[in-house]
Amino acid sequence: MVVPSPSARSAILSQTVVSELKRLIYSGEFLPGERLNEATLAVRMGTSRGPIREAMKVLAGLGLVTSVPNRGMFVRQLSVRDMVEVYELRAVVFAFAAERASQNFSRQDAAQFEQLLSDMDAACEADDGTLYYELNLAFHELILDLSGNKRAKQAYDDYVKELHLFRRKYFNVSKNMHTSNVEHRKIYEAIASGSPAKAWTAAQRHVLGGRSRLLATLETPLGG
Repeated sequence: MVVPSPSARSAILSQTVVSELKRLIYSGEFLPGERLNEATLAVRMGTSRGPIREAMKVLAGLGLVTSVPNRGMFVRQLSVRDMVEVYELRAVVFAFAAERASQNFSRQDAAQFEQLLSDMDAACEADDGTLYYELNLAFHELILDLSGNKRAKQAYDDYVKELHLFRRKYFNVSKNMHTSNVEHRKIYEAIASGSPAKAWTAAQRHVLGGRSRLLATLETPLGG
């Protein structure tokens, strides 16, 4: 029997803490703007403060929490107006990436797209918003990678981090998952066709459509 080293056990524990904190944030048990106390979380999760501290660094990198000097870590807050502005920028970058991806696409790329689309269909049927969200991120990342533009990918990743808290709740609505994946397939078909114009249009329509569906899900005035 192989016994994990102390560093390996620490890494596994930190990942477990990250997963649990993500669940608590996404579920709404920890609300936007709520302070996350290291000592309290350590007691709750039966661990020392070290893994909690490491987990906070990971969550900050994901855009889920933010550090306030002399006050501690807080669940990230983003206004609806800020969200709309980020969506508008994200639509432009993703459309650009899809346009470039259509120029770089080869038949060897098809298998990855088809597998992700199939997996997302299965997540929709299972009504598994958590799995769908992760697969959705992978689908978008594949297009950004295929664009071959590192700066576009970095900008897009930054926008996605800003929207994590909003978008995860959006995929809790079954209809939104289905609509999203129908649009994914249209983007893939446009990219595979080799038409930059079709790829741009399909990608931009998808992001802006997602913005509209998210606003309907939030049922919040634009100025919120």
